[in-house]
Amino acid sequence: MSKHNLSTVAAIFVGLLLTACAGAFAADDAQPILPRSELVIDTAKGPVQFTVELASTPRQQERGLMFRTHLAPDEGMLFDFVHDGMRGFWMKNTLIPLDMLFIRSDGTVESIVANAKPLSEETIASEGPVQAVLEIAGGRAAEAGIKRGDKVHHAIFVKPPVGRFP
Repeated sequence: MSKHNLSTVAAIFVGLLLTACAGAFAADDAQPILPRSELVIDTAKGPVQFTVELASTPRQQERGLMFRTHLAPDEGMLFDFVHDGMRGFWMKNTLIPLDMLFIRSDGTVESIVANAKPLSEETIASEGPVQAVLEIAGGRAAEAGIKRGDKVHHAIFVKPPVGRFP
């Protein structure tokens, strides 16, 4: 075999190896479980409680629930952006349908997108400025009676009084 043929075969082998490794690691690329806390939503049916993982860093927010294969009905992921702003999400590499609750800084549900399509790269946007987004299992918001205007209680929505210092 000539030097040229040998280097071509080696390059093909390395390319195939890298492709195989990329595919093998994709499923293992799910974000580790983040710190958990309790969140309650006041609905017309009564309070609904979730245990949520808090995604607060850009890296955690970028990864979100990608590659997860299950989300229990009483679990979710809360994305805290600290300040109100227009927010856009997508379902790239997200394997399960999700409901997205867009939440203003006062804890009010601004809008809900139900059953976002897995693996879609279409932008899912808030209708107005929001501080946070709660992702829960697809269909869970309707099942629990969660609606626009409901109040969400979580530590991220408690603001310290302005101008008061101990």
